[in-house]
Amino acid sequence: MVIRPATDEDWASIYPFFSSIVAAGETYAYPDGMSIEEARPWWMEAPPGRTVVAVDRDAIVGSAKMGPNRPGRGSHVATGSFMVDPRHHGRGVGRALCTDLIDWAERAGFRAIQFNAVIESNRAAVHLWQSLGFRILTTVPEAFDHA
Repeated sequence: MVIRPATDEDWASIYPFFSSIVAAGETYAYPDGMSIEEARPWWMEAPPGRTVVAVDRDAIVGSAKMGPNRPGRGSHVATGSFMVDPRHHGRGVGRALCTDLIDWAERAGFRAIQFNAVIESNRAAVHLWQSLGFRILTTVPEAFDHA
């Protein structure tokens, strides 16, 4: 598997799993029913951030976006979001994408990484982030409206 920067042409391969993950209503609070063009700015991160894809055997199997968590005085903390094509769960795609984020954030001089909204019922993601050294700092009851 290779992690590389996403290109504009990659969006057509990302969108199908992006839209199915959003429509499932289990992990992301993005608006439902976005067209391919409406959804693009929600995922394809502009500099100073970046979007990457995980490629396995010439197929895009996952994607991550990353960048400063906040502007100004919060710009020293990175954040990231991750989507793995459900057909490729359990194959190390999420781990590879997060490892890329960690390496990128370190090279870019960020002092920390904060994930803002990991849904606690997404146990696979919670377990993965904890296995990579992340800690849960707080849980907000009923912060996510499950579909």
